[in-house]
Amino acid sequence: MSFPDVRPRRLRRTPALRRLVEETRIAPAELILPLFLKEGLTEPRAISSLPGVVQHSRESLRKAAQEAVSAGVGGLMLFGVPDSANKDDTGSAGLDPDGILNVGIRDLISEVGDATVVMGDLCLDEFTSHGHCGVLSSDGTVDNDATLEIYGRMGVAQAEAGAHVVGPSGMMDGQIGVIRKALDRAGHQDVSVLAYSAKYAGAFYGPFREAVESTLQGDRRTYQQSPGNVREALREVELDVAEGADMVMVKPALPYLDVIAAVRERVDVPVAAYQVSGEYAMVEAAAEKGWIDRQGVMLETLTSIKRAGAQVMLTYWATEAAQLLRERY
Repeated sequence: MSFPDVRPRRLRRTPALRRLVEETRIAPAELILPLFLKEGLTEPRAISSLPGVVQHSRESLRKAAQEAVSAGVGGLMLFGVPDSANKDDTGSAGLDPDGILNVGIRDLISEVGDATVVMGDLCLDEFTSHGHCGVLSSDGTVDNDATLEIYGRMGVAQAEAGAHVVGPSGMMDGQIGVIRKALDRAGHQDVSVLAYSAKYAGAFYGPFREAVESTLQGDRRTYQQSPGNVREALREVELDVAEGADMVMVKPALPYLDVIAAVRERVDVPVAAYQVSGEYAMVEAAAEKGWIDRQGVMLETLTSIKRAGAQVMLTYWATEAAQLLRERY
């Protein structure tokens, strides 16, 4: 028999060789842990559709933050879940310095300081009685420009609570420019903006809506993107960068790896991707059935997101994945 002169398998022969030539490697510092803080809780509360994820009390939030920092996680993205009595048509609890989100940001800063990056979700959907990401016009549609003024004030409130980064996720036209100007006018020039630039109106958000106790009626297709569109995503990204975004995000991640790759080619700011609740829940459900290797799939999915071009990854596995990566490398 004749054999090939080129033998790529030589570099796969041992674990050490495979590690040596691995092309895509995730660092714990590239992972961001989303956290949910529920108003009024004294103990963490399980989220049934997100196994292993909880709504935190203020005390358990601090503990989770310390665990993430110890694992080397690069950031924490906080979502506030107010009591239903504190929701209204304009989401005013999101601006309240004593509202649950801003209280949580202060708690995180008090607990971890600059040891990791503390981020606040800048959106109204958790705080509005109707569940939309902005205020409504008389005809029931989301009023883009009226919402922008609130977003600017919300960004300043989070910065004053101590957030290192604000994450506008509402997909309103012009939101990044308005928030950037509001932050700068208030003396918060050093607070960064992570823009949810390409956020798709897909079917992967169900468990998240349980986590934040969403009251949404209808859908968000008039402001989030159609799953079939890539050129539109690139246009949104370019607009956000022009308005002052320090980082841009694609959400969800796995169904949009091609979009992540296209965005990476288009811009020179860091690109983030959010591995959303439905992506996480599918893996957890299949693993519970014994159908897949849970940890293997966890790291493989994150590797695919990194390989596509994301430098920063939001994932509910952030702490666990960081611990596994530190053991591996």
